[in-house]
Amino acid sequence: MRIPAHSVCTAIRDDIVSGVFERGGRLTEEVLARRYGVSRVPVREALRTLESEGFVVTRRHAGACVAEPTEQEAADLLEIRMLLEPLGAARAAQRRTDAHLKVLRGLVRLGQERVRRGEGEDLRSLGGWFHETLAQASGSPALIALLTQLRHKIAWMYSVEQPARPADSWAEHGALVDAVARGDAERARSLAAQHAERAAAAHRLRRTDRQGSAAGGMRVRTSQHPVNIAGVRH
Repeated sequence: MRIPAHSVCTAIRDDIVSGVFERGGRLTEEVLARRYGVSRVPVREALRTLESEGFVVTRRHAGACVAEPTEQEAADLLEIRMLLEPLGAARAAQRRTDAHLKVLRGLVRLGQERVRRGEGEDLRSLGGWFHETLAQASGSPALIALLTQLRHKIAWMYSVEQPARPADSWAEHGALVDAVARGDAERARSLAAQHAERAAAAHRLRRTDRQGSAAGGMRVRTSQHPVNIAGVRH
């Protein structure tokens, strides 16, 4: 069975975002193919896709390498997200389905329940799921793709501090869902903009370890593993 390149791409991207492959490190087709248990063909296709997304660069005499974004590039991503998320929320107010609303309301209930119980471990993943669902509710494939790519890149470049008042954050989520449910696009846009601005203040640039970059080797922090097609996120 030929493993699709998009599955290999997802696996490599996840490893870049999680720091398995260090910034500036080489990404050789042979080592990647062995790591994920695939042939070099889907690896080659995946690297081309990741280069178009900005996670990989091709360097003369070195080949494919993990990109090394500047602080300005990282700051730009947060600014772009603060522009696009309100647009997505406004579109969601106009195009959402009952299924989207059901999921969004369920996530708000779960988040608020976790806050009341002092169970903060799942709040970040619940928040990510909330914003992913809100983007899906926009009904715009291009906007969904852009927001998804932004989430990956921001997670790669930034660590996020937990909000000092998580109850307030989930109250904002609830108000946003109410605006989407009413079809109030301008209210949804305004609430999403305020929420995105507050969230951006909690982001801190990750420190990178540049030691060994000149060696040109492919630095991998974990053992090789095959691509798990059933568990790959799209």
